[in-house]
Amino acid sequence: MEVAVILHNIRSAHNVGSVFRTADAAGVRKIYLCGYTPTPLDKYGRPQKDIAKIALGAETYVDWEYKEQVKDVIHELKRKRFAVVAVEQSENAIDFKKCKTKRDTAFIFGNEVRGLSKQALAMCDTVIEIPMRGKKESLNVAVTAGIILFGVK
Repeated sequence: MEVAVILHNIRSAHNVGSVFRTADAAGVRKIYLCGYTPTPLDKYGRPQKDIAKIALGAETYVDWEYKEQVKDVIHELKRKRFAVVAVEQSENAIDFKKCKTKRDTAFIFGNEVRGLSKQALAMCDTVIEIPMRGKKESLNVAVTAGIILFGVK
């Protein structure tokens, strides 16, 4: 089974670098970077130092692609028969432990503060979340990616 990651409108280059490193460790085939998410190379093709510092080379091992519109990535992956799973706190989200992947799957993670838009959520096959037990309502997006990439079977 192939696993892909979609990072949409992630603000922090450190979060992007951390997800690259975790994705490499988890065997992710490709990361799609969308919206204003920083990419490992700047517009002149030079390495982004903040991403490289955190990714420790993983940004050169994990295949990646930038597309401005997340909807284009979702459509492309669905044409390739991927299940697209949003990781987001939502009324209709299920506990990530109940998510069973039986085919190629792309996990989509949104902005650190605002999450994913309603439009993006509507395009996904499933919405999963990590139940929160403490006073804080969410986890850092890179930590969340680690839990999901190693926790969903």
